Amino acid sequence: MSELIVSVSGIRGVVGKNLTSKTVEQFTLAVSSVLEAGPLVVTRDGRANGVELAEDVCRTLSSSGRNVINGGVAATPTTGVLIREVQAAGGIQISASHNPIQYNGLKLFDQTGRVLTAQRGEQVREIYQQSAEPSLSGDRPGTITISEDTISDHLNLVLATVDVDRIRSRNYRVLLDANHGAGGLLGRRLLETLGCQPILLGEEANGKFQHGPEPTASNLTSICQQVAEQDVAIGFCQDPDADRLAIIDASGNYLGEEYTMALCVDHVLQQRSGPIVTNCATSRMIEDLSNKYGVAFHRSAVGEANVVDAMMTTQACFGGEGNGGPIDPRVGYVRDSFVGMALVLDAMAAEDQSVRSLADRLPCYSIHKTQITVAVERMPAIFHTLENQLTAATSSRLDGLRLDWPDQWLLIRASNTEPLVRLIAEATDPAAAEQLCQQAAAIARSL
Repeated sequence: MSELIVSVSGIRGVVGKNLTSKTVEQFTLAVSSVLEAGPLVVTRDGRANGVELAEDVCRTLSSSGRNVINGGVAATPTTGVLIREVQAAGGIQISASHNPIQYNGLKLFDQTGRVLTAQRGEQVREIYQQSAEPSLSGDRPGTITISEDTISDHLNLVLATVDVDRIRSRNYRVLLDANHGAGGLLGRRLLETLGCQPILLGEEANGKFQHGPEPTASNLTSICQQVAEQDVAIGFCQDPDADRLAIIDASGNYLGEEYTMALCVDHVLQQRSGPIVTNCATSRMIEDLSNKYGVAFHRSAVGEANVVDAMMTTQACFGGEGNGGPIDPRVGYVRDSFVGMALVLDAMAAEDQSVRSLADRLPCYSIHKTQITVAVERMPAIFHTLENQLTAATSSRLDGLRLDWPDQWLLIRASNTEPLVRLIAEATDPAAAEQLCQQAAAIARSL
């Protein structure tokens, strides 16, 4: 990534190259100008390069007259809860999510503890991109207060969504791979409170990732092996800011991120009824489960802010994204790996089943993902051609182009930051999903 990525959800770049102290200062002031008056929460994930960035953000806000509540290392969903609990006007988390170690960024929250809406994020971006130099002058400097306990409120909200005594009675051995991100602190506390015997890998939040930070199958090969060797009931793997969760079964088999959301939805809908929301790139398992339990199902455009918007509009009882990001409104409108861990353990305890057994009874699909290099201006012609050639499918332009058949679907959408087109297909057969992507890619290249 040679250029700083500036989007409606924040900024992200390589620290010291395109993400500098001056960049952070200018962007922080843009954020402050959009959010309401009041204190702002500042947190960071475990990356070592986040220490100085957090200091830059706190100093900039204070110098401009804002009071700051410094939460130190905290997971993304914990940040959202903390904002609500201290009645802040919003917050900034220093995190590059699943990007490699040299990256970092700023993620933005409003006063409700959710990520900024796309509209407000766009306001921040426009102000930041203005050429005028921002002013640090305030009527008087703001204060910087250290938050002594960032996790208790979040922990209690998660515990309230499950049968704690039921999980405790199982005394599960659980392996949690926090990969030296922000998830270990609350992760250990949650598992111990649930009566589990936790084995934590990468508990210290120092950003020294022991494997690729995104919790994908290729990055978790060594973790799968350790799960198989440790005689545990389940393995959980978080990304650095702990808003995503991947699952490994007791035999060391990677279930993946799509199953996190599906297992949670299956369990939640057995207990209560209400609409379900996912983005248009998430597995059809969620739609099938919604139909099974007779509740309304809604899709949003890709992106956490879009999912949250749809959840609020439909008063959804649960939602999230297929990248391992469940969202439970009872806890907060933020993707939350801790919600995922608690609900999956509760499902296992409620039915006295292994996570593999729970997963095996879900609808069975295979997802294939790829990308091609195509100029953005060619996308309308590509969409039109695909719709004309694949006429048996139902078409949606909610986000890019999604084509749905009874047993498979295809999504093709342009990247917001690179001259790339991303293709995702899902089918009951792995070969069929791959073939669908190849067919769409061939059509796109031919134009």
